Amino acid sequence: MKKSRLTAGVVAGLIVAGTAACSTGGGESSDGLTFMFRGGDDEKAAYQAAIDRFTEKTGVEVEVIVTDVDQYATKLQAAIAGNTVPDVFYIEQANLQSYVSSGVLMDITDQVAELDVDLDNIWDYGVNSYRYDGTLQGTPEGRLYGLPKDIGPFAMGYNKTMLEEAGIDLPDVDEPLTFDEWLPILEELTQDTDGDGETDQWGTGLNVEWNLQSFVWSNGGDWTNEDKTEVTVDTPEFAEALQFFTDLTTEHGVTPDPEQAQTLDTYQRFMAGEIGFFPVGPWDMSVYNELDFEYDLMPWPVGQTGETAAWVGSLGIGVSQTTDMPAEAVELVTYLSTDEEAQQTLIDANIQIPNRIDTAQEWAAEEDAVPANRQEFLDIAEDYGRAMPAAFTYGAAWYDELWVNIQPVVDGDKPAAEYLAEVQPQMQALLDESNAQAEMAAEQNDG
Repeated sequence: MKKSRLTAGVVAGLIVAGTAACSTGGGESSDGLTFMFRGGDDEKAAYQAAIDRFTEKTGVEVEVIVTDVDQYATKLQAAIAGNTVPDVFYIEQANLQSYVSSGVLMDITDQVAELDVDLDNIWDYGVNSYRYDGTLQGTPEGRLYGLPKDIGPFAMGYNKTMLEEAGIDLPDVDEPLTFDEWLPILEELTQDTDGDGETDQWGTGLNVEWNLQSFVWSNGGDWTNEDKTEVTVDTPEFAEALQFFTDLTTEHGVTPDPEQAQTLDTYQRFMAGEIGFFPVGPWDMSVYNELDFEYDLMPWPVGQTGETAAWVGSLGIGVSQTTDMPAEAVELVTYLSTDEEAQQTLIDANIQIPNRIDTAQEWAAEEDAVPANRQEFLDIAEDYGRAMPAAFTYGAAWYDELWVNIQPVVDGDKPAAEYLAEVQPQMQALLDESNAQAEMAAEQNDG
């Protein structure tokens, strides 16, 4: 999975430059709205179909500006700098505060209320991700600056066919495996299947930046304290989880080593049937449902707390402060996020779980569903999913710092606890700077 991120500092700088150059107008087309988003072919087709129906219903023409995932951030930056922000566009959680403070995003709270949208039937996490009260993001009390395009619960998946052929009991859908229970299964699956002396099947294959979170949380660790003022990566619980994660490769050999992963990454190896356990997001379904083996979902393995944990992400859809068609723009946002027919189009494309809770429950209970345990996605969304550590802070530089020099730990050349003790002060300084920027931006906005 590929992600892109605008840092708060970059966004703020571009916004200042753009607003200084031109104080009126936006990204409107001559006779309707502009909508900018990113995605692959499946997502592009699904959104075009939904937007075509929106135009049929409302008479409002929508010019679609679509980019590949890797190009979106650059093109949005250029639009902000040139003061040609599209009327409606995708927003990332970590950029919301800077967009609000710098006047890029429109407050849509009152307009959504006038449309009588049933937000109680939309996942709380998704709606609250785009609420901001000037100090805290993600709380029910904040003003609304967007609605969820989706939520993305990140589940643990497994190659059901591989486990069955190995005679291994399938994971329980409710009771997670402990780290100690999971490891022997990984070791049993790791094999030289063709007898050439080289391992060609592995128990798992994980990316530290996108997969460490569940291990840390279920082991009782976290990145910060509750109010996000203190970096807490230097705790024994965090170090134990990171060490277990890296030992899967360096000590136990149940994952491809860096050289093997470079030859063919673990995402490709899972799809080739070479890896037993691998994370799965809703965005993977359109591809995974066509694989040559059966896969399913399970709770993430757990550390010392005994409670499974997973992250849930989200993309939002917001409205430009400079739009000349605010009512129509908000109507488009609510249509894409909450309309039953629009949601069904996106669900049928297998690119997300439904935003509507009632629709999601029906979707999860469908006979012959693929994957069969779709309920795992809903459990993460409703019960135990957590926001990524930097999702609700003013920028992500403090969080990104953890990954900059982590490779010696991943390679087994430096103990996890030693590295975390070194990096914590650097992360703390960046978080302090982030919080100071947020406070300054809020004061300027109030002024």
